[in-house]
Amino acid sequence: MFWNIHTYYSLRYGTMSVEDLVLQAKHLGLTSLGITDINCSTGIFEFVKCCEQHGIKPIAGIEFREGNHLLFTAVAKNTSGIEEINRLLSDYNLYGKPYADRLKHMQNTYVIYPFANYPSILADHELIGIRLSELNKLMRKDVSKIKNKLILQQPVTFKNASSYQLHLHLRAIDNNVLISRLDPNSIAAVDEYLMSEPDLIHACRYHHYILSNTINFMDRCGVSFDFKTHKNKKIYSSSVYDDKQLLETLAYDGLVYRYGNNNIVAQQRVQKELDIIDKLGFSAYFLITWDIIRYSMSRGFYHVGRGSGANSVVAYCLRITDVDPIELNLYFERFLNPKRTSPPDFDIDYSWKERPQVHDYIFKRYGRDHTALLGTMSTFRSSSIYRELGKVYGLPKREIDILVDYPHKADRKSPIIANMMQIAQQIQDFPNHRSIHAGGVLISEQPIFQYSALDLPPVGLPTVQWDMYMSEDIGFEKFDILSQRGIGHIKDAADLVWQNKKIKVDVHEVQKFKTDPHIKLQLKNANSIGCFYIESPGMRGLLKKLKCDTYIHLVAASSIIRPGVAKSGMMKAYIQRFHDPKSINYLHPVMQEQLEETYGVMVFQEDVLKVCHHFAGLDLADADVLRRAMSGKYRSKAEFQRIVDKFFAHCKEKGYADELTKEVWRQIESFAGYSFSKAHSASFAVESFQSLFLKTYYPMEFMVAVINNFGGFYRTWVYVNELKKTGAKVHLPCVNQSEQFTNIKGEDVYLGFTHIDSLERKSVEAILFERNANGPFLSFADFMARVDISVLQVKILIKAGALKFCGAGKKHLMWQAYMANPDVGKSTKKNAQPNTVSRSRTSVSGQPEAIQTLVQETMQSILFTEPQKEFTLPALVHNSIEDAYDEIELLGFPVSMTDFDLLQTEYRGDVLAKDMSKYLDQTIRMVGNYVTTKSVKTIKNDYMAFGTFYDVESNFFDTTHFAQSLTKFPFAGRGVYLVEGKVTEEFGFYTLEVNKMAKLATRPDPRY
Repeated sequence: MFWNIHTYYSLRYGTMSVEDLVLQAKHLGLTSLGITDINCSTGIFEFVKCCEQHGIKPIAGIEFREGNHLLFTAVAKNTSGIEEINRLLSDYNLYGKPYADRLKHMQNTYVIYPFANYPSILADHELIGIRLSELNKLMRKDVSKIKNKLILQQPVTFKNASSYQLHLHLRAIDNNVLISRLDPNSIAAVDEYLMSEPDLIHACRYHHYILSNTINFMDRCGVSFDFKTHKNKKIYSSSVYDDKQLLETLAYDGLVYRYGNNNIVAQQRVQKELDIIDKLGFSAYFLITWDIIRYSMSRGFYHVGRGSGANSVVAYCLRITDVDPIELNLYFERFLNPKRTSPPDFDIDYSWKERPQVHDYIFKRYGRDHTALLGTMSTFRSSSIYRELGKVYGLPKREIDILVDYPHKADRKSPIIANMMQIAQQIQDFPNHRSIHAGGVLISEQPIFQYSALDLPPVGLPTVQWDMYMSEDIGFEKFDILSQRGIGHIKDAADLVWQNKKIKVDVHEVQKFKTDPHIKLQLKNANSIGCFYIESPGMRGLLKKLKCDTYIHLVAASSIIRPGVAKSGMMKAYIQRFHDPKSINYLHPVMQEQLEETYGVMVFQEDVLKVCHHFAGLDLADADVLRRAMSGKYRSKAEFQRIVDKFFAHCKEKGYADELTKEVWRQIESFAGYSFSKAHSASFAVESFQSLFLKTYYPMEFMVAVINNFGGFYRTWVYVNELKKTGAKVHLPCVNQSEQFTNIKGEDVYLGFTHIDSLERKSVEAILFERNANGPFLSFADFMARVDISVLQVKILIKAGALKFCGAGKKHLMWQAYMANPDVGKSTKKNAQPNTVSRSRTSVSGQPEAIQTLVQETMQSILFTEPQKEFTLPALVHNSIEDAYDEIELLGFPVSMTDFDLLQTEYRGDVLAKDMSKYLDQTIRMVGNYVTTKSVKTIKNDYMAFGTFYDVESNFFDTTHFAQSLTKFPFAGRGVYLVEGKVTEEFGFYTLEVNKMAKLATRPDPRY
């Protein structure tokens, strides 16, 4: 009898998970059940799967609402009805197509209108839903014409009457109102909970025909689904056979490109992989990925193929990845094997500027009916819950902050706080709102609407309403098309080298980069600011400790830098063993053979596979099941236990002592949970070498590209500082030289307009359009006459130094701007015509072009330009400190001087960063410009920190702040600090263990 149920996928409305709903229904003895979440299809397949597991017939649909107003409910007669309903909701979400008053075209769907508002004439598939609370209205109504159309529509929104309060809190959060001010129309009725069928029948005892209609309606509805087959596009070419042949041809062509004609090992590996790919039906998946790469390369886009896909030699031959699996001894089974229950995927990174064009190609190439972005679900978390509930109760922000930051200190005796904490516990991990997966794209064989209704998030591309876990359950293999700024700065740097030096660079010569002594020295010295994945303080410290100067060691470093490894203590163990490999005591010769490269530490997930395979004799497919299970990515406990038993049985057959087997297993368990994919690390290392190549040989262009791509580890000012260190002359933004983004001309770098705070896009566009059309600005008056811009925007440009070319001081220019147009909010361009005469017009009547242009400009000046007002200003006081503070205000950092120049003191410390090694174990004082810090929670539940500073010579030094020191001398934001501490050293990496620290005073701002 219950077919109109709201789960918690009715966001901020429903209160039950799908599993809780089905279990309660089973407890009540219900044999059929239907969900109709509000304006979403998210839970349908999860619901179908759960119902099938518990012997309940699933019915599914969607409840359509506009705001709080119920329009109708659509329920699928069959699986085809799901597609109809999803298309209906998608048309509204994607195109704003309004719902028709009558839905006559629905062939596989029932449409149920509310009793309060139904059409006078109803088709066969149209019904009227009546609630228990509305039954008494039938007593005063002639129902003879609608008697066979009435069905019971008793919504279910909460588990029982006691969970009604949870619903009220969710509705208050959704409407952003105090709970006491909730609109009654926005909440569910108090009786919207599951009850037993006998209770329902008793409530309808005077209307048996309604019960009969409802039973017949539910008997005619039902959905089922095949969760076992792949749902991706099955054929790339014209047939499965042609796909197999095409992939084989492309793979062997690529084999010659990558390995030459005579590499027997590579040939055997390619054939082995092709056999598995064909057997598992993934030829089309590889070809579609190849097609995307082929398109992007034809457009000149850079990409990085990474993830477990980099374990495939076929992928390497297709140029999907640039990691050689044979060189790194990577197993294909880590990516794809017959026992892998979850689908594999390729991670393809593009520049953030180019990914939208790749998306556009995919959607057009494979069709919008078959293509969508993958969704994700943002859930309620502890901090967000308390903030939302605090607003619901009208708590002051200060009290909410305390509750969020220090929940253990909350006044639990307060009824409000106690109630908030109880509600918070109930909605922990509830879906909050739908969003977009970082990169997932789905390409389906059947129309995507068979699986989901589509949303249209701000990125402007259709997106399914469920996440990657449901995607896997349904049977999709997603394509991860990711956005990464590291690739952007590599491509932009290569483009800038061509523009600035007319040198074409090939950043794909990675094998050459790996052996270049200059690049290796950069790596060893950790001179890696701006370089992808290796620029953070922690990574630079690790590179120094490892004296890392090879690709193989960088691959390992890219893995052990991850938090889990460091926390487990294995990072330190790896470094120690790296420096003293003779001290390693391998458990068994096989362990030495397989782990010698990583000094006996299972650094990579592939190491787990190797040990399970070579030590215990498991086949690689079983070994991968173990790896996934230990990483928390495998759901079948029975299958996992079967392979564990197999591991121990195989070891016994090999004659290993029980103690040895148990110790190897212990190490596998301890390592597998945090180990990282070697293929992933290798892909990162390739990109790091590309960045290092550009930084080594074209440092100015490289740093400009890093600045223009944003999103690095550090703030922009750090990269500007690094740019200055290359010898570049960094200039403030200039209306005659700057572009939207930072540009380089020779050794002169002009910061882009994008860095000026509060400068509007339309102002930048107006400046660039006028300058490109009619040449540089000749004077301040010329600029004011030619650019349509408000005086307030002109003031920003003056303060930022963008009009410095005029030769007049800032205050003088301010006077001129206000005298030219006292109405500060209006345009400065009074008399200039909309289409200013171009200086590059072609000549007419045989006159030379220069004369023609001069005549035109002179006539325009005479006809349209008002004479400038003449005025005399007194001498205006100005100093460079004002400029620095203007720059800090508008750019976020000074350009015309350094932060050290702004200090009141001339003291720059007793020791510089380059000399720290001379003062080991001594207490010294250093002065540094604060760059960044990382806080770490200790086992004592307090916090310590690691800091990074620049000294006056722009060299980095690192600091360690233990809890006691940090409490007494905390960081106080950006600025220059005097730091006192003891110099310590670990494997050649020097740090300052801080005792005291104070932020140094700066010169007063003379503007105020």
